[in-house]
Amino acid sequence: MSIKKRIFKRSVNAIISSKKIRKMAVKQIDKMIYKNIIESDSIPSLPKERVQRYNYLSSVLYQLSKNLDQSYIKPSVARKIIDVFTGGDLKTDRGQNLNPIKEIYKEKYGEYPPLFCVLSPTKACNLHCIGCYATSDKTSTPKLEYKIARQVVSDVRNKFGSRFMTISGGEPFLYKDDQKTIFDLYEEFNDMFFLTYTNATLIDEKVAARLAELGNVAPCISVEGFEKQTDERRGKGVHNKILNAMQNLRNVGVPFGISITATRKNIDLLMKEELYDYYFNELGVTFMFQFQIMPVGRGKDVIDLMISPQQRVDLYHLWDRLLSEKRYPVADFWNSGSLSDGCIAYGRWHGYFYVNWHGNVMPCVFVPFYVHNVKELYAQGKSLEDALHSRFFKNGRRWQLEHGFGNPLNRKNGLMPCSIKDNFDNFKKNILSKEVKAENPDADTMRNDPEYSAILRRYDEELEKLTSVIYEQEFLNDTFKKK
Repeated sequence: MSIKKRIFKRSVNAIISSKKIRKMAVKQIDKMIYKNIIESDSIPSLPKERVQRYNYLSSVLYQLSKNLDQSYIKPSVARKIIDVFTGGDLKTDRGQNLNPIKEIYKEKYGEYPPLFCVLSPTKACNLHCIGCYATSDKTSTPKLEYKIARQVVSDVRNKFGSRFMTISGGEPFLYKDDQKTIFDLYEEFNDMFFLTYTNATLIDEKVAARLAELGNVAPCISVEGFEKQTDERRGKGVHNKILNAMQNLRNVGVPFGISITATRKNIDLLMKEELYDYYFNELGVTFMFQFQIMPVGRGKDVIDLMISPQQRVDLYHLWDRLLSEKRYPVADFWNSGSLSDGCIAYGRWHGYFYVNWHGNVMPCVFVPFYVHNVKELYAQGKSLEDALHSRFFKNGRRWQLEHGFGNPLNRKNGLMPCSIKDNFDNFKKNILSKEVKAENPDADTMRNDPEYSAILRRYDEELEKLTSVIYEQEFLNDTFKKK
């Protein structure tokens, strides 16, 4: 093991185990992150991108340390999480034992496999939220058979060499098939880590305790703001249930995050730092993901809830400040393209793809079109690999390369990274292929309705005018000074 790795692992152990030397260890790791991102000559990225990536990872580090200090994350749980990503023993390099799988994949297909998969094993949900991309409700019954869901996870681990999965829904904690629940997946694949999007209303003391025992799951809880905004979209009394769930998780030391959807109804609140102070400082949130409502599913009927291009730009500037000044680990899936070289869909390297409750394999949660169904692939003796090499997915990855993925010298507007929402005309013309099927009737509307296309076209044109100047000045002409 190299000296750098030894120092890193010792620092990680110190952060988990000893409050007395935690600050010193955090500073040590923070310096290593800075050198690896800001000062590295091997990272193909723009200076501003490097700064934002460093600020984000540094924010995650400091928020984790703060929550460990307050016992919101117990050392035993933190160690289990670290074990997943290192392969077991912090004294070894066992975490590298899946790399050969990635090399085999690259040799076969000429590119590395995706980093992770989002799996929604059930559409069922105990809530009925306005604008739900999944159009979920209590009467939704579609679900994957457990043996299929299990095979998806197995393929991600053994064919893509990934130790990370995202579970979504519907409501994952409602999933049940053949007497199996989502916990059976967590338990069997205990060398993997699962980020789970949930409304949290089912996380009682018993569920929280089991999550702590497993140690390989982090809930990401959906909120809309404070009580008023959350209950308005998700139902009366939901916010209080969320607060109870967070208390249950803090009591057992399980780290959790929040997911918040930006709409015109809550954008004013999202622009106030008090919201972020509340969740990160008072409630012990470890991370926050922001989404901007996408007119998919029931969102089609509330297209006027989309935040305006100007509001999106304002939110970008706030996000940049939250990272650099407040050290709050917030990531916005539209405004934070700098963290990932743009769009991460279509099963690209360091990206992901989506499998829903029908088994349809889609490039993104917000791109409701597909070519392959995983149940049909498995029945034919094939695997998830085959779904990632349809013309549809390849078109998306080609567009990502043309947009500058992996090539900062040819980077297009990184503040418009989304292949569908930010570049809708191109999506219909150059990415959608003839064999693509619509996942639901609303997807047909997206593809065929001239009015829908006109709305997104106007949105993209206005956004381009606002962001192109910012991107030119802050990214393409930016320089930074080394510490």
